[in-house]
Amino acid sequence: MEKNVQIGILLDIYGKLLTEKQRKLLEDYYNNDLSLSEIAENEKITRQAVRDNLKKGENNLFEYEEKLEMMKKDKSKKEKIKEIQNEISKIEKSGIENTEKSIQKIKKQLNSL
Repeated sequence: MEKNVQIGILLDIYGKLLTEKQRKLLEDYYNNDLSLSEIAENEKITRQAVRDNLKKGENNLFEYEEKLEMMKKDKSKKEKIKEIQNEISKIEKSGIENTEKSIQKIKKQLNSL
């Protein structure tokens, strides 16, 4: 996964755990596509201070994910949902004879969510 996308997702999940300043700078940089210079000008701080705060915020997001694994769990659930949708499509196409086997497989997948 591309780093910018990953940080955007992590920011949605863990953003409230960051300091207000870190969250705002990360949102400006990753979600609002502002440059370091634009952010520095808006916040009246140096470009280097923006960069340092971004790095610290990024590191915090990755640490939260390492410990809590919310993004990983969400990805796993989405994959299982896709598998279930595929099984449902198979049921719709196959007719009555294979239905019971497919239903059991779907129940197993649902129980693992």
